[in-house]
Amino acid sequence: MRYGPERRLVRKVVGYVVQDEQLLVFAHDDVPLEVAGIQVPAGSVEPGEEPADAVVREVAEETGIDVRVVASLGTGEFDVWPSKPEVHERHFFQLEPIQPVRDVRWAAGEDRPSDGGGAQSWTCFWIPLTQGHVLCAGFSARLGQVVADTTQA
Repeated sequence: MRYGPERRLVRKVVGYVVQDEQLLVFAHDDVPLEVAGIQVPAGSVEPGEEPADAVVREVAEETGIDVRVVASLGTGEFDVWPSKPEVHERHFFQLEPIQPVRDVRWAAGEDRPSDGGGAQSWTCFWIPLTQGHVLCAGFSARLGQVVADTTQA
């Protein structure tokens, strides 16, 4: 691995949930914006799980929304150092809600995060796709493909 033995490779998924040219994002309630940033649903691929199944599961767990995959947007690596000694192999997907979501903002969270930490809460909301540049930690890496696909339709 080109990042060195001190970093382990972890398979992750990133979900761009799009409805009416709006992108579903969230911000942590108890972590300053300067620390956690604006995020999209994302998470780990479980052993034996396909990335497409993992992203649908993660979106439901993190937002309460049932979605379907519209497109696979490819894979990329993101070095998380110095936050964690990991390199994330990220599988990006465009998704859409199975049922229209009428809420503009809503509370969500996880009682038992997969990293073993304490309960977390966040607020989900929609932003225009054209403002996706505000996403933290490289989460906007494949968003240009979604914007291009939806604005040409």
